[in-house]
Amino acid sequence: MKVFYDLHLHSCLSPCGSDDMTPNNLVNMAALLGYQLIAVTDHNACGNAGAAMEAGRAAGLVVVPGMELCTAEEAHVVCLFPTLETAEAFEAFVKKNSPPLRNRPDIFGRQFLLDNRDEVVGEEDRMLIAASLVTAEEAAKKARALGGTAFPAHVDRDSYSLIASLGAIPPEPDFRTAEISPQGDPRALLRTNPELAGKLLLMDSDAHYLENMPDPAAWLDLPENTPQALVAVLNGELSVRWYHPGWGEAPCGVFSGRSS
Repeated sequence: MKVFYDLHLHSCLSPCGSDDMTPNNLVNMAALLGYQLIAVTDHNACGNAGAAMEAGRAAGLVVVPGMELCTAEEAHVVCLFPTLETAEAFEAFVKKNSPPLRNRPDIFGRQFLLDNRDEVVGEEDRMLIAASLVTAEEAAKKARALGGTAFPAHVDRDSYSLIASLGAIPPEPDFRTAEISPQGDPRALLRTNPELAGKLLLMDSDAHYLENMPDPAAWLDLPENTPQALVAVLNGELSVRWYHPGWGEAPCGVFSGRSS
């Protein structure tokens, strides 16, 4: 089934996210725009994922729990999980392996924890935008050990991407998927970074504000619209057709250097 997705969205838990990005607001905006599958990926935390999943069930939209991890290399890696429990286990791992820094709301913004009615139930006091002590390789291995997946975020950007930090996407871990921002040029990236060849290419918004959530454009031809099927595809366990607006349709999840 052809599923329109956005697997990189921030709620008001992210200090740089709008206070309007409540679980219900972002889920219902996604449903209104026409998405069938989204992921809530706050910086180094997943505290609002459960509320968003509940809102998704009410709206008829599948919500995948996840996190945008800032790795020890100061690169962003999106980590997604099949269940809330596995996402929370990964969050506990990240907390244990992060510097003991406290948020400064007056500088970085507040980090709200909300329930399924969008009522504030607390604030996260960790500085969520700080780099963790977890490397990209460790993040990928831990995510997969918990039944999840990980992929490098917005690899076309000149900051907070693995390519910007390391010059290339490393061979280890074996990322089967990479994310390019809507403004990125996948053909130009392939010329400079041939390690992208053979990877499934995602396009996500990385939206921090409701008004920055775009109309659906990219899709995956999933066997079923579930977090489990998504994780299997992104880990390369299942091959599917996919579509990226800057590239076209690709068979079997392969970004080979030619369109179909």
